Amino acid sequence: MKYRLVVFDWDGTIMDSTGLIAECIQLAANDCGLMPPSTEAAKHIIGLGILDSTRMLFPYLDAAGLQQFAQRYRAHYVPRDGEVRLYEGIETVLSDLAQAERFLAVATGKPRRGLDLAFANCGLLPHFHFTRCADEGFPKPHPDMLEKLMSFACVDADETLMIGDTTHDLEMAAAAGCDALGVSYGAHHPEKLLSSPHRAVLSNVTALNDWLNTHG
Repeated sequence: MKYRLVVFDWDGTIMDSTGLIAECIQLAANDCGLMPPSTEAAKHIIGLGILDSTRMLFPYLDAAGLQQFAQRYRAHYVPRDGEVRLYEGIETVLSDLAQAERFLAVATGKPRRGLDLAFANCGLLPHFHFTRCADEGFPKPHPDMLEKLMSFACVDADETLMIGDTTHDLEMAAAAGCDALGVSYGAHHPEKLLSSPHRAVLSNVTALNDWLNTHG
């Protein structure tokens, strides 16, 4: 067993939610009288946390404007969270990783309230030992989430693997000194993921499971 701590991003890695997130970003922009970003631009900022992502899309907004946008985004997304489904096969990935002395964790751009709601809807909480959210410290790609999770699990960086669908996840892992896998079935295109540090970039959940069973 090479990795004693395996950390998953949530949206676009475990849950097939990137399309809904992008749609709700566009709807929130309309509500606030802003030019809605393209779907690709909206997906690019997934995982950063709502305020940081809004600041990236609309750098001219003041604090009140950022808060208004966040409120409108949540108004669109939260009632539809139950629509989001797990990627097919992801429960098998989590079950196959389960071993004594190994920890599974989540590092997500969701706020704690959002992750708790997602767990209530999907039932995956028993698979994970630790979780860390964007509103509990520094957001991605700062290494804070991974550093906290490694501390909780009492493992070193060379025993830790980060799995995510965005360059924000891969860059966070690099900043923390951890290995990372990119999955290209989520928010960012393969060529974007290949531009960041990675052990591999995998195109589907089956390939992810095969890689983990061989190298994890």
